[in-house]
Amino acid sequence: MVFASPIFLLLFLPVVFAAYAVAPRAARNPVLLVASLLFYMWGEGWFVGLVVTSVLANWGFGLAIGNADLPQTRRRWLTAAVGLTLLTLAVFKYANFAVANLNEIALAIGRDRIHWDDVPLPLGISFFTFHAISYVVDVYKRNARAERRLFDFALYILLFPQLIAGPIIRWRDFSDQIAGRDWRTADVAYGLRRLLLGLGKKVLIANTLGGVADPIFALPPRQLPTALAWLGLVCYSFQIYFDFSGYSDMALGLMRLFGFRILENFNYPYISRSIREFWRRWHISLSNWFLDYLYVPLGGNRHGTGRAYENLVIVFLLCGLWHGASWPFILWGIWHGLFLVGERAGLGRLLEKLGPLAHVYTLLVVMGGWVLFRCATLDRAIFFYTALLGLGDGDPLQRPVREFLDPLVATTIAIAVVGATPVAKRLGTRLEQLATRSPRIGALVLTADTAWLVCLLIAAMAFLAAGTYNPFIYFRF
Repeated sequence: MVFASPIFLLLFLPVVFAAYAVAPRAARNPVLLVASLLFYMWGEGWFVGLVVTSVLANWGFGLAIGNADLPQTRRRWLTAAVGLTLLTLAVFKYANFAVANLNEIALAIGRDRIHWDDVPLPLGISFFTFHAISYVVDVYKRNARAERRLFDFALYILLFPQLIAGPIIRWRDFSDQIAGRDWRTADVAYGLRRLLLGLGKKVLIANTLGGVADPIFALPPRQLPTALAWLGLVCYSFQIYFDFSGYSDMALGLMRLFGFRILENFNYPYISRSIREFWRRWHISLSNWFLDYLYVPLGGNRHGTGRAYENLVIVFLLCGLWHGASWPFILWGIWHGLFLVGERAGLGRLLEKLGPLAHVYTLLVVMGGWVLFRCATLDRAIFFYTALLGLGDGDPLQRPVREFLDPLVATTIAIAVVGATPVAKRLGTRLEQLATRSPRIGALVLTADTAWLVCLLIAAMAFLAAGTYNPFIYFRF
């Protein structure tokens, strides 16, 4: 069950919200915890046992770290906690990849293959394991207190708006809200608005453009002319942004519906003028996690320039591996790591002098990386790069752009271009300022905004009811 589905929007969420609203204050968190367990069980069945085991283990490790007095004892408990969590992640997310590569080596040297039944990948395993690691590390560093109430810690890990695809929330940013948050009408109104905006981004923009990108990326090399390859890449670049940022908007809105406030996860990354800026704007919670829990512990930039460059590449290699257990994902991470090294080595100073050309550079690097992110194999990525560069065998007469670029797609791309910039946000801010100056203007703005959100909901539900293309790219990260 995902947020952009009729069963969630028309059944699960209304029932949970109604139960939360009528429950006494002391019962509201239990309502959310039970709902979160049901949400995960609905999607994963008995894999709920895995996430519950993770909750119990890391709660216990947190207490052990917090109660230990000797530094070496605290370090041993931390090592055990992080080691067990990473082992769980390795088994469920990377074992199949490791065995597949070992079998390739065995085939090459004439040895027997390893007989292996693929291990299924549990929903959201990367997110709840990263939450657990950040918790025990923060307790170890005394940046957060060890939670003695199992119920509160379970709610932190299991709360359904962020359980399967983040954003990654720090315990210290969440713990004070468990018992002390207010629940106001303004929060509900804001939460609904963000939920609907995220739904529109996901269903109306990401799904429409994904319906173009997928068949283009699936074309055989001889049927992929240059213009069509670029159309597919543009559509995919917008698809992944509006899919994931839309989901983050929905998660933020759902959290606010129940009184929780979390940090923004996207800040218009496609307006960036460097890859360094891009990663300050894209999936902010993940970027900060890798910075605080991997880059800094590796030494950051404290041990010289060469070591800092090495740490950057390692961090982004692991960032790529986090996104998926395949060589294209690993190379995607290295791709970004190398460009970040280049910007630190002097390219960044050049970009500051290029003006708008720096924006072009950033978009080309990011989109070039998305080819690796989207293609399942390296061979497929090479074929796609060849087509993008005009060196492929695709015949534009056999596969013309107009086969995929109809008026709906063209209009959606135009909307995506505007939506990927702060233009609409600035317009909204300006209207809010005008509304505060005049009751009449305020009433008009409120009416227009309400009508716009109702139309957005109707359009999104119509698309969902029609059973149109509705993937979720980050569904099993």
